[in-house]
Amino acid sequence: MVNIKEIDPASGPWAPFAVQLRNSRRAKGLKQYQLARKCGVSASYVSFVELARRPPSEKFATKADEVLETGGTLMLMWWQHKHTALVPGFPEYANYENSAEKIKLFEVNVIHGLLQTKAYATAWEHGNIKRGTATPEQAEERISYLLTRQQTLHRTPPPIVHAVLDESCLRRTIGDREVMVEQLLHLEQLAGRPGFFIQVAPYTLGAGRPFTRAVTMLEMPGRKMLAYCETEQRGYLDRDTESIASLARDYDQLLVEAMNQADSVAMIRSVRRDLEWMST
Repeated sequence: MVNIKEIDPASGPWAPFAVQLRNSRRAKGLKQYQLARKCGVSASYVSFVELARRPPSEKFATKADEVLETGGTLMLMWWQHKHTALVPGFPEYANYENSAEKIKLFEVNVIHGLLQTKAYATAWEHGNIKRGTATPEQAEERISYLLTRQQTLHRTPPPIVHAVLDESCLRRTIGDREVMVEQLLHLEQLAGRPGFFIQVAPYTLGAGRPFTRAVTMLEMPGRKMLAYCETEQRGYLDRDTESIASLARDYDQLLVEAMNQADSVAMIRSVRRDLEWMST
């Protein structure tokens, strides 16, 4: 029997990628040489990557994701290691998001990243460049990372998503009218997908709206719950059961107070049509 060396995820910078690759390959029932053949590399290349003795290439991470049907997990890990444009604390959250069974989110002022079109995300990052809070290179990294991250919505099975957007997300223009029209239409299309729910928290909620800032909650396999929020400087992943239970109660209240999905989609459509009319 061959003695297979197991890798400690904390043993080196590429060790987490190595562990994920090996676990995903085994779950798919493939040998190293079989994965190598499908990815267009040598068996020794796969072996060295799985032993964390060689960093993977972007091309290999992309192809391995496709072959192993990981929903973009390997590319997310590759991006997190190779690039530093992300808010500190966010990469850890993104790893959990990519395997969550349910994603519950509330967003204010800006459409949540998972729901953004490329044009909207690009317009947002151009604003960061103009304000001097990001370089063009960092903006490009974030856009590419976001598009990779959005692959989690297309994995099998996809996560159940419940998104509550403050009305400000619809009213605040990011980019030009064409960008907003495309973005709002995208929200309407997402709301029509199975297991995807979008509600709007209208301005009329006033002080009755439970949250003052964006928050995301993840239900992981085994019903483990995690929560995530951000300041301007960094993101925070919350694992405390009592704290998350309090957030969950507030979120349940928000679902009751917000507009139902049918009325929410009608508002999104109305805002979109107003923009279309203004552009003509």
